[in-house]
Amino acid sequence: MAEGGAANPRPIEFANALGRHAWPGIATDRGAQLLALQFQLERSQWWTPERIHMRQQSQLALLLQHAASTVPYYREVWQAEGGLSPPVTEFGRLPELSRFQVQEFFAELVSNSPPPAHGGISEQFTSGSLGTPLRFLASELHGFLWHGLTLRDHLWHGRDLQAKLAAIRTKVAETSLPNWGGLLTEAVTTGPCITLNIGNDIDDQAHWLLHHRPAYLITHPSNARALALHFLRGDVGGLDSILEVRVYGESVPADLASLVQRAWGARLSATYSSEECGYIALQCPVSGLYHVQSEHVLVEVLDDDGASCAVGETGRVVVTPLHNFAMPLIRYAIGDYAEVGPVCPCGRGLPTLAKIHGRLRNMLCRPDGQSHWPSFPAEMWLAVAPVRQFRLIQHRLDLIEIRYVMERPLLPDETIRLESALEQHLGHPFRFEWIRVPRLEPSVNHKYEDFVSEIPSG
Repeated sequence: MAEGGAANPRPIEFANALGRHAWPGIATDRGAQLLALQFQLERSQWWTPERIHMRQQSQLALLLQHAASTVPYYREVWQAEGGLSPPVTEFGRLPELSRFQVQEFFAELVSNSPPPAHGGISEQFTSGSLGTPLRFLASELHGFLWHGLTLRDHLWHGRDLQAKLAAIRTKVAETSLPNWGGLLTEAVTTGPCITLNIGNDIDDQAHWLLHHRPAYLITHPSNARALALHFLRGDVGGLDSILEVRVYGESVPADLASLVQRAWGARLSATYSSEECGYIALQCPVSGLYHVQSEHVLVEVLDDDGASCAVGETGRVVVTPLHNFAMPLIRYAIGDYAEVGPVCPCGRGLPTLAKIHGRLRNMLCRPDGQSHWPSFPAEMWLAVAPVRQFRLIQHRLDLIEIRYVMERPLLPDETIRLESALEQHLGHPFRFEWIRVPRLEPSVNHKYEDFVSEIPSG
C-alpha cells in the first residue's frame, strides 16, 4: 500500500487479529474489507476524469432507481415532474433538496426497502453550521466509506499512524484511548489518542496540549486559530511536538496555515465534510486544492440559474451521497458556497474545489451591490492592538458592529487605524460600531464565525 504526501518516519503496521501469529498481519473481516477498499481507492484516484465520471454514473443510476421505487418523497415529487425513474441523463433537471425539506419530510425520505447487504441502519443527528437540528438515517455501508476515506486522507498526508493524536471537538469528554479508534484500528495499528471537549477554555486546552505533547491535532479551524494565537502571544510555554493540525467543519481562515506554522512549526490540512453526507472533499498534499471524493459523493457547484459553474467561479454546493440507500439525499443543497478548481497538478483525476467559502450568512454585502466572503488576518489586528478575539456583524448595508475581546478598551488612535485597515479589506468605508465584551460565545455546536451578515438574502 503506497504512502503519499509528506515523508512518513515509520512504516505502516498492519493489524493482526490472529492468536499465536505475529507476521504478516491478518486483519479482521471488516479490517480486510477496509484494506481492499483502499486498494481500489489508490487506483481510482489516478483514473481520467472521464473514467471516474462513467463509474460514478453507474452508481448514480442504481441510487436513482432505488429512490424512485422505495422512497415515497421522490416517488411523489418525481412523478409530479413527469417521470417515476429519471435516467442519469436527466439528473440535472431533478429538483434540489433543501435542509428544511429533510427536516420537514424525514419520514417520507426514508427508504421502505433498504438493501440488506448494505448493513445495519443507524439514526444520527447533526446541528450543522447554523445550530439547526437535523435527523437522518445512515447505512453501515455509508459509514464504511467514511472510514475508507479517513484512511485515504492519512495516506495522502503521510501521517505517522503510530504517533499520538489529540482531538479537541464536540461530543467527546476528556479521556485517553489506546488507539485512534474506529474501524481504522482493525486494518492498521495506531498510536494512542487523547480527546478533550471543545467547550473548554482556550488556556485550559493549551495546557492540556503541553501536558500530552501530541504529534497530531484535529479540531475546528476557529479553535486552531485561537490556540495558535494563544501560543504566539506567549500566554503559555512553547510546544514543538505537533507535526500537523487537521481542521474540519468550518471555512478555513486565509492566515491559518501561517499561524499554525509560526506557533508550532506544523503544517495544516483540511477536510470538507458534513455528518449527513460524509466526506465531500480532501485537501491535496501537493497543491492544497480540495479533491472531491467522487467514489463517495457527486458534487455540483451551481450558479443562481442552476447552471454548472466553470473553473474559478463560485456557486452553491449541491451534494448527492452515492451509497446511503437507507435515506437517499439526492441533489441536497448543503448550504455552502465553493469555488470550482482547476485540474490538479498532482495528476489525480478527481475534480477539485479551490475554496470552500461557507454559508451565505458569512458573505459581506456592500452598498454598491458587490458581495464577497471577507477575511481578517490576525496580523491586521495585532499590528495595531492586542485584540484577543473579534466578531463582525453586518446589521445594515452601511453598518457593521464589531465585538472584540481585549484586556483594555481600544484607544482612539487604534480605532482609527483598525477602521482604515478594515476599509481596505472590505472595499468600502462602512460605519463601524465598536463593543468591547468579556468573551465571544461560539454557536451551540461550538463553531465560531468571525463575520455574520444579518442582511436578508435576495
